[in-house]
Amino acid sequence: MTKKYYSTTEVAHILHISRVGVFNRIKKGKLKAEKVGRNYIVSHENLLEALGKSIGQEKKDNIEKALNKAIADYGEVFKLLGKE
Repeated sequence: MTKKYYSTTEVAHILHISRVGVFNRIKKGKLKAEKVGRNYIVSHENLLEALGKSIGQEKKDNIEKALNKAIADYGEVFKLLGKE
């Protein structure tokens, strides 16, 4: 059974980096965490995203926007390429 939340120490062990490295990633926005008192906790979903095992909703939304823009800008070209 997996845990719902992980401490910064546990995340450091899983990612094979120091706790300072975990805090730096949190500060830079590369790792999403919630502050509880003076500590941070990282959800299982955010940990999987940091490991590259899943894609978060924000990244999915960005991919969807890019795809829609490409279709709007180059839809006819894609159709012609599909016929070749």
